[in-house]
Amino acid sequence: MAKARAVVQVGDKKFELQQFDLPRIGADDALMRVEACGICGSDVDQYDGKLNGLLSLPMIPGHEPVGIIEEIGADAARRWGLKAGDRVAVEPTRGCGHCRACKRGDSRNCRTGRPGAKISVCGFIPTTIAPALWGGMAEFMYLDPEVALHKVAPAVPAELAALYQPIAAGVSWAHRVPGTKVGDTVVIFGAGQRGIACAAAAREAGAEHVAVIARRQSARRLKLAEEFGADATIYADEDVVARVRELTRGEGADVVVDVTAETLAPIPLAVEIARPGGTIILAGVKGPEAAIPDLKNDRIFSKELTIRGVKNADFDSFAIAVKLIESRKYPFEKMHTHSFGLDDLELAINTLAGRVAGEHAVSVSLDPLL
Repeated sequence: MAKARAVVQVGDKKFELQQFDLPRIGADDALMRVEACGICGSDVDQYDGKLNGLLSLPMIPGHEPVGIIEEIGADAARRWGLKAGDRVAVEPTRGCGHCRACKRGDSRNCRTGRPGAKISVCGFIPTTIAPALWGGMAEFMYLDPEVALHKVAPAVPAELAALYQPIAAGVSWAHRVPGTKVGDTVVIFGAGQRGIACAAAAREAGAEHVAVIARRQSARRLKLAEEFGADATIYADEDVVARVRELTRGEGADVVVDVTAETLAPIPLAVEIARPGGTIILAGVKGPEAAIPDLKNDRIFSKELTIRGVKNADFDSFAIAVKLIESRKYPFEKMHTHSFGLDDLELAINTLAGRVAGEHAVSVSLDPLL
């Protein structure tokens, strides 16, 4: 039987390269040959052991994969409108397909998921659940009947197609969820790949002013954000509230989006930055024990603010993201900074995390052919 190589996380900061049998494909599922898999901050946390309470090791990481349909069943081909040879981007969530959330198209909030998996997301499902090839950091990936797929034009380089998840997050968090309108002012905390994507999405929504706030060590990313729609960039150690008031002539921002990881500092600032009646989107993972010490409750109700937590993106945001990448309207090739092979996943993780001297990563992907 043919086999696939895959990176398997077996412990904190410990990967092994293993081989798995390729599954037999029936009428209702498919097998994808992975071309590229994006790496994000949650992969870093997974590697570091910060998600241990949510994981069931061993598992194949990778929840941002793009690839070619290698084999597909007849029923799956009809359902997805796909055939062998088509390129697809894979949505990460694996809903059960039968619960109330899944039936209304909200698999992100499925409470059933996959039996034996604490997180029902590709890249977080243990290899003990057959057929094991659930993650994108492998040569092949199994596509079960409940997965959501998006066809991607073959002319788009695989490493750019693999940006579909951060772009979809930007579309969801800076446009669709807050209802950003023509003429709005949008302020974004964070200049990583999702912060930059939020800037582009806000512009696509018709925002008149887009500002991005980040640390001084992110100066290169802030410069790149300007090419994706930001007309103002602010260092986090400045008087951020005063700068936004100046930019908005005292009005404040219609939408504030926080995509920063770990730091809680942007949240009370967002309450001050938002205009009365404005919306704050919280998308940055801070850690399970994180609490906000300086949040002023009376400022929230007196300004009648809407505060919304978000995770990932919905189906339509993914579809919009794929079309935006295919349009080449923005310099997505500048977002992608590094590609690594399966043997170099540890280096890839540390490069994205900023732990490799001299490297300035924005988007990093894994290419099984390297």
